[in-house]
Amino acid sequence: MQTVSTQKDSAAWIIQTWAAFILSISMTTFGIINLPVDSWVKGFMGMGLAFSLGSTFTLAKTTRDLHETRRLTARLDEAKVEKLLSQHDPLNFK
Repeated sequence: MQTVSTQKDSAAWIIQTWAAFILSISMTTFGIINLPVDSWVKGFMGMGLAFSLGSTFTLAKTTRDLHETRRLTARLDEAKVEKLLSQHDPLNFK
């Protein structure tokens, strides 16, 4: 049976993704705060940012969970086939 290797992201990639996330959220928040509009418009845009951020995390988690489920199902199917093949004796005609 094959061993399944887990994908390991490099430290540089993790730092880059977190830096991009923090920079994008902080710059968008800064832009909303400094808009020359009424406070209720700023509040509306802030709520939009918050809902977009929450739905992004939910989508990322759902996509990851779906991918992991498919990988697990494929590994289980592969294990079942290997078990059947190991139990099969081509010279035994019963």
